[in-house]
Amino acid sequence: MAENASLSDFQGDGGQDVMVAAYRHDAHKMNGQPHDYAPETFAGVPVNQTVPHRADGDASALSRPNGQPEQTVENHETLYRLSLIEGESRYDPEEFTRNGVESAVRSLLTEDDPAAMHRAWLESDVVSAFNESVYYPYTSLKYHTLLVAALLDNYRDGHEFADLLLVVDRAGEIVPHRTVYTGDDFALRIDESAGGRPSSCLGSRPWRSWASTWNRLTAHPLDAAHDKYDMVLDANLRRIGAWSTALQYIEDFREAFDR
Repeated sequence: MAENASLSDFQGDGGQDVMVAAYRHDAHKMNGQPHDYAPETFAGVPVNQTVPHRADGDASALSRPNGQPEQTVENHETLYRLSLIEGESRYDPEEFTRNGVESAVRSLLTEDDPAAMHRAWLESDVVSAFNESVYYPYTSLKYHTLLVAALLDNYRDGHEFADLLLVVDRAGEIVPHRTVYTGDDFALRIDESAGGRPSSCLGSRPWRSWASTWNRLTAHPLDAAHDKYDMVLDANLRRIGAWSTALQYIEDFREAFDR
């Protein structure tokens, strides 16, 4: 399908739910295959389809620069993500066995209920190990996919990128497709309405704007004035530009410090 495929064109292509396709669109990145040569099906379900409304391209722009990609980390050309905390690959041969990864990926991609797929991606540890691009190994495939779904769900409701907000929700509150992070302390979603919750506008166009968007929140979910853990996390989040990297950093930070 063309990059600017319309929603009606997509829905006419086999009848697959457009949100299901959003969660399956980068399946090829979990086995290191280029998109142009990746298989069109996995375990009998269609994968690697173009996402309509340019949601994939806009989500990519939130974490990666435009133009021809360049290698940013010398001697690291694998599909496994580098951790900002440890500076090392998230690949663990004992934890990520071939059978274990294949089983986890299969359960993620073969689910056919869009809301269940969204929750599965939010909760998955396995997809956290993969990067969004081998050229930008600190990015996260998990959070890129969740950003694609959040943008697509907003776009199909007629909202423009400039209408959208980063919204802070209470822990445990999950808005189907629009929640892009959930943890024990708070959740984050992308939506056109904050409903009275702390929020910040995304801006006029998609670019690597995480730090500035985080800085503009009307209220912050971290107690950076009194809690040393929150202070460090908040300070580092104010330095990260790439959205998928920042969202993954929150998850990694919580795991590393058992918070």
